[in-house]
Amino acid sequence: MRLLAASLLFAASAQAGAASIEQLGWLAGCWASEGGEAGSGEQWMAPAGGSMLGTARTIKGGKTVAWEFVRIAALEDGRLAYIAKPHNQAEAAFPLLTLKDGEAVFEAPEHDFPQRIIYRRDGDRLQARIEGMSKGKPKGFDFPLRRTDCARGG
Repeated sequence: MRLLAASLLFAASAQAGAASIEQLGWLAGCWASEGGEAGSGEQWMAPAGGSMLGTARTIKGGKTVAWEFVRIAALEDGRLAYIAKPHNQAEAAFPLLTLKDGEAVFEAPEHDFPQRIIYRRDGDRLQARIEGMSKGKPKGFDFPLRRTDCARGG
């Protein structure tokens, strides 16, 4: 059983290590937060120059209450990573764990919270999820998004 688990982990690592930024092109575009105020959501630039750039914003009561700048790019070891710079927090890198058609999982077990960032696309819907351990307990948050016209911003 341990050999099988090790083989599966190696295969997932090898797949993630061989991934190219172009394989994440399905993430590009503007995504409005479902159930959020107008202007809440994410926007991702198409892959170019070995990276993708993204922004996220949350509006509550007509005011921006949270924002984040993100890039997906190769680390020094060549692995792709989700590199986040949330407001009022230090930058953190989450190496790509797995990548398959319409799904990317990034993970940094040493990070406080979250330790995992997941994106799943299904047509004009994008499900973003953060999860991990917080104060010794599993925790997770879903961020359902829908494709929108970039000029409208959600």
